[in-house]
Amino acid sequence: MNFKEKNPALILIDVQKAFLDEKYWGGNRNNKSAEKICGKILNRWRELNLPIFHIRHCSKNPNSIFNKSNIGFEFNDHVIPKFEEEVITKYVNSAFIGTNLQEQLDKQNIDTLVIVGITTNHCVSTTTRMAGNFGYKTYLISDATAAFDRIGVNGDNFDAEIIHLTSLANLNDEFATVLDSQQLMSKLA
Repeated sequence: MNFKEKNPALILIDVQKAFLDEKYWGGNRNNKSAEKICGKILNRWRELNLPIFHIRHCSKNPNSIFNKSNIGFEFNDHVIPKFEEEVITKYVNSAFIGTNLQEQLDKQNIDTLVIVGITTNHCVSTTTRMAGNFGYKTYLISDATAAFDRIGVNGDNFDAEIIHLTSLANLNDEFATVLDSQQLMSKLA
């Protein structure tokens, strides 16, 4: 069966302006092209008339960069939803918790998901794990996500690229199939 015929849903997770503020997140973000690649994938989904779900994070903390009163809550310019595209707001890491995402996917008989977004080790990882656990055939696009440096429990600094790559390694072949955007596009050709 052709990949397009599986009617795969594109799940864009937290592709929001908050992640443009590298300093806020501690600096040193890898893959600064992630949003642009998400936009290219989104445009392909639109061309093929495949299902699209825009997920955005909202913090109830008024001082958070993700609070809806702050510009960081807005979608990144590369992935502005169109009127008819589904927008789901979440308040925790997983796009499945406290939302109707699973209900909408199941109602449309969607069993194949393509996940992109930010950050690799937080909301993307959590949503990908749950998608795999729920039994969806899940694809995670490695160059359409990104991470930031993290401070470990012993105070060590872990580089964003290491965080990104180990997060992908933890998800691959257990919760999802990790592809890059070129591999994905070839599946859609």
